[in-house]
Amino acid sequence: MNSLQRLAASAAVLTFALSGTAAAKDWKVAFFASSGQNGFNQAVYEGVEKKAKELGNIETAIYDGQFDAARQYSQIEDVLAGGQFDAFIVVPNDTVGIAGAVEQVGAAGKPLATTLFPIGPDLSKLEPQVPGVTATVASPPADGARAQAEDVVEFCAERDPCKVVIMIGQRIYPFDNLRYEAYRAVLDKHANIKVVATGEGNYDPDKSLSVMQDILQANNDIDVVLSNADQHLIGVEIALEAAGKSVADLYLSGGGAASVAIEAIREGRWDVTLAHFPVSMGEYALDTVVKVLEGKDAPTVINMDEVGPVPALIDAAVLEKHPDFKGEWAQ
Repeated sequence: MNSLQRLAASAAVLTFALSGTAAAKDWKVAFFASSGQNGFNQAVYEGVEKKAKELGNIETAIYDGQFDAARQYSQIEDVLAGGQFDAFIVVPNDTVGIAGAVEQVGAAGKPLATTLFPIGPDLSKLEPQVPGVTATVASPPADGARAQAEDVVEFCAERDPCKVVIMIGQRIYPFDNLRYEAYRAVLDKHANIKVVATGEGNYDPDKSLSVMQDILQANNDIDVVLSNADQHLIGVEIALEAAGKSVADLYLSGGGAASVAIEAIREGRWDVTLAHFPVSMGEYALDTVVKVLEGKDAPTVINMDEVGPVPALIDAAVLEKHPDFKGEWAQ
């Protein structure tokens, strides 16, 4: 090869390298929180930002759904119409009603990952049910609720009656109603277990405190508080203590694996929490939509019960085996 040929070859290599650099694309990803003020949603977004920083070519933005399904639907439509974002991640407020907005995202050819819950009519099915859902990053809600209830059955085995209070978010939410029905399907099979009251805490400690105070006025003698959210148990614990109850003697089951719950279990005040891993969830969701954007293979389902850092049902024995686990969010 003469000098002219070598120069031409070098120029070709340089041109290829520069074009390869130019082809590296920056992506913009919109995150739609069911509520931007909710600690769990904030932790999911923390995971999104963490993975975006790791990947290095991702810009993200958060939209606050304010626990309002209609607002979240409109936000997705408006952001899609604006054309500034390449992919979408959502914590859905209404897992059924949001389908129309999700279908519009799919029709526009943009990937969308749903976190915490599947989107569609069947909340027990993680596989995408609605056109436009690229991936589901969640835990099957009914499976976890059944596991919690079966754990309560074990606690109640030597108690007759065993008086249970259920504290749910809001039964108007399909996912909360599914959890409630899963609780009852297990508990109602046992004659010794009496569900004496059901309260709606709306994922708010103050609301849960007030609701639990009202419940205790009518049901002073209880054995168990079964809840789908650690935020509820924060208020419940205060109400129990104010009523002169020994919290450690009761069985308290929460949900979320918030750091406050992990601490309470280690201290022997609470008994168990059904784990969610919101930071990890956000990381998986962002990684998945970016892989789709880049034309790479990506999973359509990530079951957080299978990929979480600890088992899904966390009690003192689990924490003894995992002394460094502190939970992925505060409350």
